[in-house]
Amino acid sequence: MNSAERVRHRLAGEPVDRPPNFNICMTFAARRIGRPLCEYYQDYRVLVDANLRMAEEFGVDLLQAISDPYRESSDLGSEVEFPPDHLPLLTRPLLEETDQIRSLRMIAPEGGRRMHDRLEAIRRMRERGAGALPVMGWVEGALAEASVLRGVSRLLVDLVDRPEWVAQLLEFCVELEIRFARAQIEAGADIIGLGDAIASQISPRMYRTYALPYEQRIFAAVRAMGARTRLHICGDTSPIVAEMATSGAEIVDLDWMVNWGEANTAVGGKVSLCGNVDPVGVMLQGTPGEVRQAILECLRLGTGRSFSAAGCEIPLDTPAENLHAHAAALRQWGGRVP
Repeated sequence: MNSAERVRHRLAGEPVDRPPNFNICMTFAARRIGRPLCEYYQDYRVLVDANLRMAEEFGVDLLQAISDPYRESSDLGSEVEFPPDHLPLLTRPLLEETDQIRSLRMIAPEGGRRMHDRLEAIRRMRERGAGALPVMGWVEGALAEASVLRGVSRLLVDLVDRPEWVAQLLEFCVELEIRFARAQIEAGADIIGLGDAIASQISPRMYRTYALPYEQRIFAAVRAMGARTRLHICGDTSPIVAEMATSGAEIVDLDWMVNWGEANTAVGGKVSLCGNVDPVGVMLQGTPGEVRQAILECLRLGTGRSFSAAGCEIPLDTPAENLHAHAAALRQWGGRVP
């Protein structure tokens, strides 16, 4: 069974040879092929080579064009720096003043340098994966994109002080992300992941108002285009797990702070939950034996539709033997159903 078949069968709740490995590997992947992080973020060829290494060496079941949250905003005009071997830095948000929203102009993904680079990555992944490895594109949630364009602290204040202005910005962002998703699907993406990290920093009521409806709109568009959907919100999303399951995402990532067993009992039959081993306490700092134990426990508490992954990105300095232990645990579990 290849990765594409494994993912397709798992989403349908059908038998698989082992649960799919959906670890998000970015900085670790770049380091594994000996390339500086700035190249991973800016050169699609490096991103593709790094993802292929993750699939070949550690059994990750997809090629993923995820990198950083600044692709769209960079092309719109936000100032982003790329230190040689460090995370990208947003040095100046585009909308420092509210009246600057009038200058926002929609951009075609093919016409943006960094969005175009992601499209090229997807095309190359499609070619190199030869249909055996699913290709995952990536967009920001409308609220996440708004937080980049405005700045997180300013946007959180805006949610209280100027909700009508935020709604105007979200309308722009949701249209931008649907366009970017469409371009990625046309380039060959099988799955579109959506990151909405800021959603774990607001109340459930605000999530239902300012994040969930826009996630639903993006995912509805993606599914109408024939691609699968994945939602990723970092942090403790315990209060909104039920709402996340209504987003239209077929795969819903849960970070390690969420009670995995309770979440699977509550919504595991509606969507495929993905997670949720502690990326730092277990994957980075644990022993291979501890990784194996944590993975098997997640599988035991999951369902026949669960996917396996750390709760968030695999940290840069994670020991390779721990990722090998993750892969070995999945093989050990095999096709068992909890």
